[in-house]
Amino acid sequence: QVQLVESGGGLVQPGGSLRLSCARSGSIFSIYAMGWYRQAPGKQRELVATITSTGSTNYADSVKGRFTISRDGANNTVYLQMNSLKPEDTAVYYCNANLRLRLGSLLRDYWGQGTQVTVSS
Repeated sequence: QVQLVESGGGLVQPGGSLRLSCARSGSIFSIYAMGWYRQAPGKQRELVATITSTGSTNYADSVKGRFTISRDGANNTVYLQMNSLKPEDTAVYYCNANLRLRLGSLLRDYWGQGTQVTVSS
């Protein structure tokens, strides 16, 4: 069974930094991409950043130049380095993996439980 476990959230002052980690476990056939999404109170979940198994990245306009997504070589762990944090970055951050469990199976999304990031003075 695939599991995604996030860590690294917390409370930080505006302008500060945090680094989120997401560790993937469980047997799979292949992975297409991993990424981070976030959901603020009263808002829909939105994409923050993604990285494919070949290293291509994509960022939401609101975080470009401030956040950096990276992964380990085995695609088991994905990181999100968040710099110059703003109050509007406050949200629950969710890790996502888009993968195939077995040869011939469809690509499917898996989600972590989420980690709270609060940016406040």
